[in-house]
Amino acid sequence: MINILIGILSGIVSGLGLGGGTILIFLLTLQNINQHAAQGANLIFFIPTSIIAIIVNIKNKNIDIKLGITISIAGILGAILGAKLSICTNVEKLRKYFGIFILLIAIHEIYTIKKQYKKEKKDKNNKEVVNKEGK
Repeated sequence: MINILIGILSGIVSGLGLGGGTILIFLLTLQNINQHAAQGANLIFFIPTSIIAIIVNIKNKNIDIKLGITISIAGILGAILGAKLSICTNVEKLRKYFGIFILLIAIHEIYTIKKQYKKEKKDKNNKEVVNKEGK
């Protein structure tokens, strides 16, 4: 039952375009599933969820096909390299690298949110000044 809930949560996050695989790997490793096995499960999870997301986004005209093909070709080459590196990497080191990766993403997201908040606050203050001067 827990795996079904993990799949649903990861699917929702994936459908939002927020990295459902990252959540999936994290939740699977919390269940003491080996990092390599969690990453392998993520790869299988990624196929059907990506297909559905592609269909929905094509219908909504949110996909730049030319850009998608370009980054897909580069992604395939990166996937080959990443898979070979993963196989050769000790599970504990791989888990630490994954944790560092997640931490860097979190720091980036916090920085981006803070920057956006400051920008919105500044814009709001500027509008208030313009409205006061215009009266």
